[in-house]
Amino acid sequence: MSGGRYIRDYYKVPAWRGRRVIYSGGQIPQPGTITGFRDAHLRIRLDGEHQIRSYHPTWRIEYLPPGGLT
Repeated sequence: MSGGRYIRDYYKVPAWRGRRVIYSGGQIPQPGTITGFRDAHLRIRLDGEHQIRSYHPTWRIEYLPPGGLT
């Protein structure tokens, strides 16, 4: 089972490559985009950053509706 499919099935979250999210684990919430998956983690590039980092799919991640916050 692929990383994305596993995350969607196990954690019951709408995690798809290209999906917009808001990460609120830092000092201020930051929007970003899911770029892929590694093991049971999301790979997200936060807006304004070059580096892609890994995040747990349910820890302080808000999944935006399709077309939300572009």
